[in-house]
Amino acid sequence: MHKVSLLLIAITAAFYLSFGYDLERYDLIKLIGLYSAVFYLSWNIYKIEKRNFWFLAGVALLMRLIFFGAIPNLSQDFYRFIWDGRMILEGWNPYLHLPENLIKEGTVTVAQASKLYEGMGELSGSNYTNYPPLNQFIFALAGLFAGKSILGSIVVMRVVIIAADFGVLYFGKKLLENLNLPVNRIFWYILNPFIIIELTGNLHFEGVMLFFLIWSLYLLHKKKWILSAIVFAASVSLKLVPLLFLPLLLRYFTAENSQNKLNFWKLCLYYLIVVVLVIFSFLPFLSSAFISNFSASIGLWFQKFEFNASIYYLIRWVGFQVKGYNIIETAGKVLPVIVILILAGLAIFRKNNSPQRLITTMLLGVSIYFFLSTTVHPWYIATPLLLSVFTRYRFAVIWSFVVIFSYAAYSDVVFRENLWLVALEYIVVIGMFIYQILNENRKKTDLFL
Repeated sequence: MHKVSLLLIAITAAFYLSFGYDLERYDLIKLIGLYSAVFYLSWNIYKIEKRNFWFLAGVALLMRLIFFGAIPNLSQDFYRFIWDGRMILEGWNPYLHLPENLIKEGTVTVAQASKLYEGMGELSGSNYTNYPPLNQFIFALAGLFAGKSILGSIVVMRVVIIAADFGVLYFGKKLLENLNLPVNRIFWYILNPFIIIELTGNLHFEGVMLFFLIWSLYLLHKKKWILSAIVFAASVSLKLVPLLFLPLLLRYFTAENSQNKLNFWKLCLYYLIVVVLVIFSFLPFLSSAFISNFSASIGLWFQKFEFNASIYYLIRWVGFQVKGYNIIETAGKVLPVIVILILAGLAIFRKNNSPQRLITTMLLGVSIYFFLSTTVHPWYIATPLLLSVFTRYRFAVIWSFVVIFSYAAYSDVVFRENLWLVALEYIVVIGMFIYQILNENRKKTDLFL
């Protein structure tokens, strides 16, 4: 431990305090300034102490604890989380009722309903919930332990998210050791200000999903494929994104020269376990109305919502020139098909015959999915960031910094994206992505080690 490190830690903690307790989302200059500062300082702490694993783990915990009593200031999604959890505890199915309707009818029995509805905003309140069952369980857990306290609910959810981050630290370290990679790489994720701010600070559950995903990959590497499938199902039941990775397991299970060769029938059983357990997790909420509402809610992300997109925005611009109107409904149907075809190509033609090649393909697949998406919220980048830890690609680390530009959309009274900043973000990210793909087979010095 160096004296310089202690000074850097103290300054970083002060900036995090300001970030958590004295920042408004619309204050873009302060937001980018604080974020850049903690990013730079954290990177220097990592460089100085990268051989001191448990010291860095302690620093990562300290920075998270700073946010313990803070109200999320970059996202209001937590109000919907609390609403859904309290609905469940009151015996309501959160998938069947719109907050907007319940407020208008005056039939809702949720504590502090008006405050929660106002906090979540009109967009969330007028749409059905799209959070999968295991996520709903955590929301209900927060309601159970915190009662009518909004801050108490935040603290409960924050404890779960912090615990998941350290689960990622544990299994990430073990997987890196098994792959003969430097264990300090896991701090590109755990110590990254993006992860601390977006997950611990703003209560997004990508980290809990990633805990189950990395645990599942570790079990798969150890050939404990049944346990891996069970844990993978938990990951899907938190967020649906891991479903993208199921096709990519094809060559890992069946390739002749696979380091962890299993076989086709084990793959089929793996898929069956995942599908059955995910369906089972939905059973308490299942009804014909649920299927309709949940499907409609998911469809909104492809055909109605637009935020921080890249390739889609170029397509939209072309659509305006040719058609004279926004073609999101058409593009939102075509782009997912393109993603499926690309994933199929990666599954069939790429030799995912080792854990590193499998994880690399997962990184490429999910990144392409986000490049083609109509909506890319900042916290989504947690998935490519964690996967990149186990690969030679570093574009996701850069992405975790430049994604902060997307918050420029909230810097005005009226929500309006700054497309110049969005363009800057993706020119940097996609440019680095293409550069690293083209140089994949060349021997490069890893500047991050």
